[in-house]
Amino acid sequence: MKTKFRTGVAVLGALALFATGCGSSDSDGGDGGSASGDTIKVGFAQTGSESGWRSANTESMKEAFSEENGFELVFNAADNDPAAQISAVRSFISQGVDAIVIAPIVEDGWDDVLQEAADADIPVILEDRTVTSSEDLYESWVGLDFKKEGVMAGEWAATEFGSEPTKMVVLEGTTGSAPANDRAEGFDEAIAGSSIEKIDSQTGEFTRDGGKTVMEGFLQKYGVDGIDLVYAHNDDMALGAIEAIEAAGGVPGEDIKIVSIDAVHDGMQALVDGKINFIVECNPLLGDLAAGLVKSVLDGETVEKQVYVEDQSFTQEQAAEVIDSRAY
Repeated sequence: MKTKFRTGVAVLGALALFATGCGSSDSDGGDGGSASGDTIKVGFAQTGSESGWRSANTESMKEAFSEENGFELVFNAADNDPAAQISAVRSFISQGVDAIVIAPIVEDGWDDVLQEAADADIPVILEDRTVTSSEDLYESWVGLDFKKEGVMAGEWAATEFGSEPTKMVVLEGTTGSAPANDRAEGFDEAIAGSSIEKIDSQTGEFTRDGGKTVMEGFLQKYGVDGIDLVYAHNDDMALGAIEAIEAAGGVPGEDIKIVSIDAVHDGMQALVDGKINFIVECNPLLGDLAAGLVKSVLDGETVEKQVYVEDQSFTQEQAAEVIDSRAY
């Protein structure tokens, strides 16, 4: 009998990960293999290793798709090169893997290779990021609501600064990626009609060095006194911005306020220290949910097309209460 992998169940599973860490051999990874008891060979195409979030996500996936949990994992990190990532997926297809999991670097350009996987009867699960291809070309997606994350960050900014003239710069994620697109759209919607003015916006590629370099350019152009607020699409870029602000003689979190997304440990510590002012979480521990979806699909079960994991948000006080107990 076919069953559905309910979104609510997925969310409960994700919440359980906070207590168990990035996963273990006796977690929800299962009893080993599919219904037939065979080892499942899975190809996982990761974006790269651009941030602390990505490292935690990779570790979660590797632990969930472990031999102890009945998997043989073929891992590839594409170093944020979309062409290399598509080549990796084609390699998985030629190797005859049982399933493919992809964290797409960008949303576009996936139609052909996803069709090739479908023609080879290899199911595809998307993890973290999304694609613009037809939903018929993949079984399910598991991840976060990036637009909602942007809305949450924007609502905080509008509440804190929306009634007074505020000059804001934006550190964008990778151009063309789902989180960069959606976090920008959500934030802009939330601050619409407020007194916050976006004076500049540029990609820092989700990296700390990129965030630092872009922020250095903003500071040279506008000065510390000419910027009131930084919106960073992830913590690593926010941490880079902190370095740039301090090097320019400013006090991050005071002279220039910072709102960010991710809630990785270094970002949360900067929030506790008052250098970041507000963080919206993006939970990277998606491995067990992705592994569960792979097993369900291979066992012939019907799964939800989208499995969302709920995010939290943190002020300085809230971050101080939870930082020591978090798994990432």
